[in-house]
Amino acid sequence: MKSLLARIVEFEDDREFKGMLLAAAYGFLIMLGYYILRAVRDEIAAADRGNLQILWTVVFFVMIVAVHAYSWVSSRYPRGVFVPLANRFFIACLIGFWASLVFLPESSRIWIDRIFYVWTSMFALFVVTVFWGLVADCFTKEQGKRLFGFVAIGASSGSMMGSLITERLATAVPVFTLLLISCIPLEGASWFAKSLHRNFGSSDASGQATADKPLEGDAWSGMKAVFQSRYLMGIATFIAFMTFASTIFYFAQSDLIYDAISDRGERRALLARMDLWVNGLTLLFEVYLTARVIRWLGLGICMALVPLTVVIGFVVLGMWPTLTTLIVVQVAYRALRYGLAKPVREVLFTVVSREEKYKSKAFIDAAVYRGGDLVSGWIYAGLAALGLTIGSIALLSAPVAAVWAVIALRIGAEGESRKSETSREAAPVG
Repeated sequence: MKSLLARIVEFEDDREFKGMLLAAAYGFLIMLGYYILRAVRDEIAAADRGNLQILWTVVFFVMIVAVHAYSWVSSRYPRGVFVPLANRFFIACLIGFWASLVFLPESSRIWIDRIFYVWTSMFALFVVTVFWGLVADCFTKEQGKRLFGFVAIGASSGSMMGSLITERLATAVPVFTLLLISCIPLEGASWFAKSLHRNFGSSDASGQATADKPLEGDAWSGMKAVFQSRYLMGIATFIAFMTFASTIFYFAQSDLIYDAISDRGERRALLARMDLWVNGLTLLFEVYLTARVIRWLGLGICMALVPLTVVIGFVVLGMWPTLTTLIVVQVAYRALRYGLAKPVREVLFTVVSREEKYKSKAFIDAAVYRGGDLVSGWIYAGLAALGLTIGSIALLSAPVAAVWAVIALRIGAEGESRKSETSREAAPVG
């Protein structure tokens, strides 16, 4: 297997190879668990589409509290404690949702669905953010350029497997069965996270080990660091524009799917099939292109490819606002976003301090992400209330995506220019 992987991944020694495999396995299990739940969440959005912007408002304020709690925990416990702790907290929540669906009356289902939607949105960002934060803490920028493509392959393989499981079971088993199934890979991910932590520690500039120490600062320091750094503010701005594009596509998806399909199980199955296509294309891209494209084009151009694709997608959806068009555009957008933009963004975080890897990244990926969702969701709802159609909203959104492309070029170029020796505390793997 080592000889086979050496043809597509440029690892330098056995220790780098081991670290890459551990990170990929950790990502596989995290995304497997999440994608079993994703179609369940998105079907709730279609069923409760009239209240979607309200749900996203709740998500935002829950995220603010959750980011504060996460920063507090990470300031008191080392990563070997708080990373598995985060996973197991969500496992306990899933068991609670299972018990609620089984034992509470059917009349309470609508509120269980809404609470689950808010919870899953928090889960989606925090568990994945903690995963990439730990990985970025174990690899340098130079290693990230070579190895993160393969780590992303592991994550995408898990996403594909989770989508396949949900697509096969969505109409065959009760939804609460899916919740219990997702607990299994999440527990496995906790063990791989521990192994990655034990075997690949980080150190500060003086060579002193830091992996077994809590992060510096307090519960608010991650947020303050973002506003004090032009580099982190650039990444946050990129995320804000990305959430705008994702929100427009997501609201249009919920409207078109609800109008076309009445059965909730069939809607879950369709959403799972879309996820399956996205993850299949993402996997192919990561295997054959991601590392090479990053090396050939650089971070800036790679980051700009996704917003440029979104510009085209908005124009196409504006001209032909049908469910088929939406599915094609959404699949293409998400495949590029996960297959290229995601690994590039994680490379950007290899050149910052440990505190910024965990706390600032959590603030950006949670509060900024959901704040963008909140604003974008109300923009969509407001435009719809004024009588604009899905096609008109898409056409109005195209220029915004063009501005996003310019921002992507600038932050990618700055990421290229930063030197890891003066900006990060973690030592290289090996």
